[in-house]
Parts: sequence; structure tokens; C-alpha cells
Amino acid sequence: MKTFGTILSEARKAAGVSQKELAAQVHKEDGQAISPQYLNDVEHDRRNPPSEFLIGQFATRLKVSKDMLCAAAGTLPDDLRKLAAAQPEKFEQAFQAFRRTVKTGK
Repeated sequence: MKTFGTILSEARKAAGVSQKELAAQVHKEDGQAISPQYLNDVEHDRRNPPSEFLIGQFATRLKVSKDMLCAAAGTLPDDLRKLAAAQPEKFEQAFQAFRRTVKTGK
């Protein structure tokens, strides 16, 4: 599997957006835009993948799946984490179905 940084970089390039342009559109929780250097570091895997808050903005701006970005970042989206805590048996069944689908392609 590609790294989070590689997926993000490829999606940004496919969208025809520069690092500087994307960085100006993605804001931290305090409302400040991320820096182009931070984005560059993330794309080159020199930093850990960002929080779900930033991942959601990357997904929206680049029109890619937030779930796929979260998977590449090694995290579960908040909504799935809450479902797992509230309904662990159903969550396990869903994961087993997911694994079967990925392994068999059906």
C-alpha cells in the first residue's frame, strides 16, 4: 500500500493544485492555514499523517475518499470508532465481510 504522503501527493498533482495553493485552503483547528512546508513534509513522509480534522479537508479539496485517506494514515474515522465502541459485534462482522471482499474480490 502506498504511504499517506504518496497518496496525498498524487491526488494533489492529479487535481492540478500546487502545495502552496492546497496549504492555503487547509486550516488547522485554530483557523490558521497549514504551511506549504508542513504539506511538503507530510507528502514526503517526514511527518506523521495529520489528524482526521485535516484529513477531511484534504479529502474534500482533492475530491478523494476520506475513508481511504484515513486507512492510509492508519486510523479510523471518528464515526466508525464510535460505531465500534457502541456495537462491537456488528463492527467485527463488518470487518470480516470487508476482509472476505478484499481477499476474494467478491
